[in-house]
Amino acid sequence: MSRLLCLVPARGGSRGVPGKNLRVVAGKPLIVWTIEHALALGDTDVVVSTDDEAIAGVARDAGAAVPFLRPADLARDETPTEPVVEHALDSLGTEPSAVLLLQATSPVRLPGTLARAVEQFEADGVDSMVGVVPQPPFVWELRPDGAPVASYDVANRLRRQDMGPADLRYRETGSLYLTRPAVYREQHNRLGGRISLFVMDEVEGVDVDTEADLAAAEQRLTDLAGRADL
Repeated sequence: MSRLLCLVPARGGSRGVPGKNLRVVAGKPLIVWTIEHALALGDTDVVVSTDDEAIAGVARDAGAAVPFLRPADLARDETPTEPVVEHALDSLGTEPSAVLLLQATSPVRLPGTLARAVEQFEADGVDSMVGVVPQPPFVWELRPDGAPVASYDVANRLRRQDMGPADLRYRETGSLYLTRPAVYREQHNRLGGRISLFVMDEVEGVDVDTEADLAAAEQRLTDLAGRADL
């Protein structure tokens, strides 16, 4: 695969956790964890898309490029991520082999995770890939009439140790998406065409939306820093 574009979107506003991209987590601003993971890949362009000068400064100090500031109309609470990626592609004026979208709000990634994701993306020959973590199938939903519906056979409940890959469900972590530029251009979506799942370790499944999530990320990153096997 030729050169990738690693794109880290990080706007200044945040309703759930104000200023979360710059909040210090396990000794570093939240966004720096993701920038360092991207830089460790090597042979990639690591770009941060932000509307905020303070975030831009921290990103540059961490080694990322911030070649433009995102316009205000792409930095609202309701702005989807896809137009942000398309704006970055247009602003950079290059066509990477793929866009590796890394969300700063998912700061926990094990060493080698991104390299393995890129390797699998190449091997699978797909158009897009999403990072997921496995979870038991014991999930319920409510119908419009309020009736609960189980996603599993309640009459034949499996034990966790008896479950195989086909029995599990897989939750998007928000940590990584790998996508051909054509999918963004033609479908305006991070996932399209032939899609594959990249199964990550359960410890990597943190997505920071609340103060409790920040505390969980702090704990996991601190624990990982103390592991001799990493």
